[in-house]
Amino acid sequence: MGGADSTDRSGEHRAYIGSFTSGGGRGVTIATVDPKTGALTPLSVATAEDPSYLALARDTGVLYAVSETERGGVAAFRPTAGGLAPLGAPVRVGGSGPTHVSVAGRRLFTANYTSGSVSSLALDADGRPYGPSRVLAHRGSGPDTARQEGPHAHQVLPDPTGRWVLSVDLGTDSVRVCAPDPVTGELRVHAETALRAGTGPRHLVFHPTGGTVYVLHELEPQVTVCRWNGASGHLEPVGEVPVASSGASGAVRAYPSAVVASPDGRFVWAAVRGADVLVTLSLADGPGRPRLTGTVDCGGAWPRDLAVDAAGSRLYAANEHSGDVTWFDVDPLTGQPHRAGSLAVPAATCVVLGREP
Repeated sequence: MGGADSTDRSGEHRAYIGSFTSGGGRGVTIATVDPKTGALTPLSVATAEDPSYLALARDTGVLYAVSETERGGVAAFRPTAGGLAPLGAPVRVGGSGPTHVSVAGRRLFTANYTSGSVSSLALDADGRPYGPSRVLAHRGSGPDTARQEGPHAHQVLPDPTGRWVLSVDLGTDSVRVCAPDPVTGELRVHAETALRAGTGPRHLVFHPTGGTVYVLHELEPQVTVCRWNGASGHLEPVGEVPVASSGASGAVRAYPSAVVASPDGRFVWAAVRGADVLVTLSLADGPGRPRLTGTVDCGGAWPRDLAVDAAGSRLYAANEHSGDVTWFDVDPLTGQPHRAGSLAVPAATCVVLGREP
């Protein structure tokens, strides 16, 4: 079996793990990452309310955590030798139930699931978010009356150029391409891509070359492959790849959650809840032609998030229901993950890797 070698090529020696404090989580867990084995060792915990999703600003090193509550907020932290130091008080985002946060330059964006909107906030020179929040409300619904009675923005992500912001909406089966105003940060819809009705898109990831996007769906276990034109800001679906059984004939219902791409552009991995597996898609035939080449147990229950290190040699899965983070060595030839260890983190929902401060 090929596996990750013992050489530290990622430089990422910190892990930040989000959780649902309303479900027994403690806040944001900070752990050290062993440079040779990838093993996690708990360091400290930062207090936050339902910090279900995290994002790390690579230029400033500031960590952002949404508060997935009805009133909706985002908190900023400065990494320290002992953990995380708050950068001021949490800020309201202007939407409810934020499930995702991302950063581009001096702007922070959140996807607000409950209110079906996306928010844009300014960041000061130290990385603190401040108002007013610019909110773009989504419109529409889908055929699944239980889950798609209205819009449910689940992810908001800048494209590699930083010119566009893509918003994935589970409730309307669509991805909106927005253009942020360079002065106010206000989001305006530039284009909208409709995906197959009832599939419930949840998250997307860009191929490292930037021209292909992989959209993972929650309500039907599949990935939609799209062409991305960063010059024109248009997203075009070109194919679909199943990542699990749809749950027919008594099979366990699958709820895909997270998707990541290897830094070298050779593989895409997806986490699937219910089935509780990690799926490997090979891109050996090209970025636009992924093939499902393997499925492994996630090592826990209800894998809500995935992270890949900068070297592409290890994967980390946040397993919400089993309350742990498992890590895997990645076979450099096949891309198949092989479980290497786990760390108990109650109600784990997200994992982000970063460098030591």
